[in-house]
Amino acid sequence: MTRYWEDFTAGEVIELGSYTIGRAEMLAFAERYDPQPFHLDDAAAAAGPFGALAASGWLTAAVWMRLYAGNLLNHSASRGSAGIEELRWLRPVFPDVELRARLTVPETRPSERRPDRGTIFLFGELLDPNGQAVMTLRGRGLIGRRPT
Repeated sequence: MTRYWEDFTAGEVIELGSYTIGRAEMLAFAERYDPQPFHLDDAAAAAGPFGALAASGWLTAAVWMRLYAGNLLNHSASRGSAGIEELRWLRPVFPDVELRARLTVPETRPSERRPDRGTIFLFGELLDPNGQAVMTLRGRGLIGRRPT
């Protein structure tokens, strides 16, 4: 079933599933995209800001996006995004910790210029096993309206 703009409601909370970032994935991502010592080397990480090897924040954002796309966007009339207004990394993510993604829709708004779509405003969270947010973001999704 395809979810259209009309199917989203302000205040709705959508669980997007979970994902565990393994150590090998964490290291491979850091080596390629964020080669800071506290993402790559145990000794450097132990002396660094997190006290242990931690995932790149960009990897956590990619994990959230994967869960968002796989569990919502690919089953909707997605028309892309108007962007992310805010991205926050609140806590370090260590290897082999299961993370859970959640989306809250604070507001929906029909497009003023394109009657075939609307905007969902979104607040995304990536949560650790204790329910604490390790990452949050605020953005907008463009969703097609139901065909008449």
